[in-house]
Amino acid sequence: MNSDDAHLLIVDDDERIRGLLQKFLIRSGFLVSTARDAAHARRILSGLEFDLIVLDVMMPGEDGMALCRDLRQKMTTPIMLLTAKGGTDDRITGLEAGADDYLAKPFEPKELLLRINAILRRVPAAEPAVVLPKVLNLGPVRYDIERGEMWNGDQLVRLTATESQLMRIFSGCPGEAVTRTRLVEELSRSGGQTQERAVDVQITRLRRKIEVDPKQPRYLQTVRGAGYMLSPE
Repeated sequence: MNSDDAHLLIVDDDERIRGLLQKFLIRSGFLVSTARDAAHARRILSGLEFDLIVLDVMMPGEDGMALCRDLRQKMTTPIMLLTAKGGTDDRITGLEAGADDYLAKPFEPKELLLRINAILRRVPAAEPAVVLPKVLNLGPVRYDIERGEMWNGDQLVRLTATESQLMRIFSGCPGEAVTRTRLVEELSRSGGQTQERAVDVQITRLRRKIEVDPKQPRYLQTVRGAGYMLSPE
């Protein structure tokens, strides 16, 4: 993650420090929000997600250490504690409360920036959401995933209950091998006792409705040692 993507929350009861940090971090490329105390921070966090929280320890009311400990029970957002207490015991207490880093005041803004960037580099990038297609094309055959319907041209292909269930399983992971064991388990959940041999028979029947040449399947393939795989175009 780089600074252009990161949204930071600064929590500090000192308005001057809060403003200075916000201006400095915005100039450094971050999007920055601020909160004046723990209660204010909670309200902001109830509606927004942040990439990192910079949290002052010494605040009136609920202090930063208590807030850090509570937030860590609810979220994995990185937290950096700022405090005038820089002793070893204080740092250990802060880290035990769930902080990812601990910086003693007074500090150089550049050091804060370097520490923030170091934490963000350790945060794994979010995996892009996998968007499955709504229709799978299998040569002249197409399968409508949402409707659970198979068509060959403008002709509806009638599927048995077991064949429909198999297509639902395969269409949920196109291009991935599905083991016979998993197919047996999934089909058994729908009622009845299914065995691996019965799965093989159902696959053979399903191929007759999908493949141009069922004896040399192109779209519903056997993966040696792994099971079966639906391989749409």
